[in-house]
Amino acid sequence: MRVLLINPRSKLPIDVRTQPSLGLAYIGAVSRQRGDEPRVYDADVETTPLADVVRAWQPHVVGITANTTQIKAAWRAAQEVKSVDATIPIVLGGPHPSVLPEESVARPEVDIVVRGEGEETWRELCDVLQEAEERRSGGTEEQAAICNLQSAICRVPGISFQAPDGSIVHNPDRPPIKDLDTLPFADYSLFRMSEYTNLQPTLDTVDGSKSFSIMTSRGCPYRCSYCSQSIYPQRYRVRSPEHVVAEWRHLVRDLGAQEIGVLDDSFNIQRRRVHEICDLLIAEGLNHVPWIMINGIRANLADRELLAHMKAAGCKRTAFGVESGNQAILDSINKHLTLDQIRAAFRAAKDVGLETIGFFIIGLPGETEETMEETIRFAIELDPLVANFSMLTPFPGTRVHQQIQEGDGRLLVNDWEDYAFFEGKARYEMGTVTAELQERKWHQAYRRFYMRPRRILRTLTRGQTWRDLPRIARMALRLVLPG
Repeated sequence: MRVLLINPRSKLPIDVRTQPSLGLAYIGAVSRQRGDEPRVYDADVETTPLADVVRAWQPHVVGITANTTQIKAAWRAAQEVKSVDATIPIVLGGPHPSVLPEESVARPEVDIVVRGEGEETWRELCDVLQEAEERRSGGTEEQAAICNLQSAICRVPGISFQAPDGSIVHNPDRPPIKDLDTLPFADYSLFRMSEYTNLQPTLDTVDGSKSFSIMTSRGCPYRCSYCSQSIYPQRYRVRSPEHVVAEWRHLVRDLGAQEIGVLDDSFNIQRRRVHEICDLLIAEGLNHVPWIMINGIRANLADRELLAHMKAAGCKRTAFGVESGNQAILDSINKHLTLDQIRAAFRAAKDVGLETIGFFIIGLPGETEETMEETIRFAIELDPLVANFSMLTPFPGTRVHQQIQEGDGRLLVNDWEDYAFFEGKARYEMGTVTAELQERKWHQAYRRFYMRPRRILRTLTRGQTWRDLPRIARMALRLVLPG
């Protein structure tokens, strides 16, 4: 079949880089394995109107991915496809429709929602859609009745759809993929890689460099109350070191990767496996290509030995999810981490020569002005190369979202597009956590961290600062100055 995969336009902060959707790269690889002709339409970089692409490509099925901030754009994309050909099945997947499938299935432009991990569901769903299409083309009324779309998909686990009587049908959940080594490598041939930027805004590479992402594990054994990972199964699964490095080799030697970003939520849960991956990267001579951790690794599992091995294997930068500088607040969000463990991890990373990123959250439930102040002081003490401060975003499906709805809190946003990260606008209030307090301390955090004389000098002496000065100036206006 001709398969069109759509990444809707994102409402991105100005400092966020554009990268191919790893999820669609996997779905596209599965489609190619099936013998389909996949094509990706990434609205963040495309200039051709979607309707024109649909008319020219005439896809048999369209798949659209969406997180919370993309969901409205996903619905608009589905409407645009249906305006060209109302018979094309529209399949929606991703974090947001996985949590709220009824919301999307109830819309006339959406036919099916895939919940949770999509690869196996997509493969099976395309099998039945192709079978239905082939039988429909047979031409008899009896065959057309047998292969009605609703009856064809009722046996596919992990999907939701609307029955002819208007009721919402949720097929049984699909278990998480047991063996991640059975997945094909992400298919980056579906993307015009020259249209994308490097992975991190302050990495010493120029835009247009060949940057690729890789996933080596899925799931997270931790259940932090604010994290959207908590909407997925708790089971932590890994790819074998050999399978990971085989893809790594493909990215470097076949695709010419100049930079690789590891997208795992919990890369260092199994320390021995990390060591094995690093050993293989060194043995195969792949450690000349720098790689970075896009998301934070666990500070309590990051000691000097592990971090030094990662550095020897080519790692240039690691990140840690700190969140708060107050131990009681860390405990309340199920972080299972101590301030001293965080201190030790940053110290070890710096000692072995790794650049560091710290992720901090202003406005966690139960906070006061003093606890927010402790977080700012803790960030200054840790002094990472990059400190990212965000105000708490209560994504649907997370425990903190439930806390706000069931407690005395109230959401201050009523548009999914306003859930974008790193914007200077509070999204909820509850108890002592007022909007005014969150926004004031958020601006203070950026000003006090980045406007220190020592920090300014450090920034001015980095070559990347001068190569990226226009973007840095825009960031300063948006993040440092009062709203």
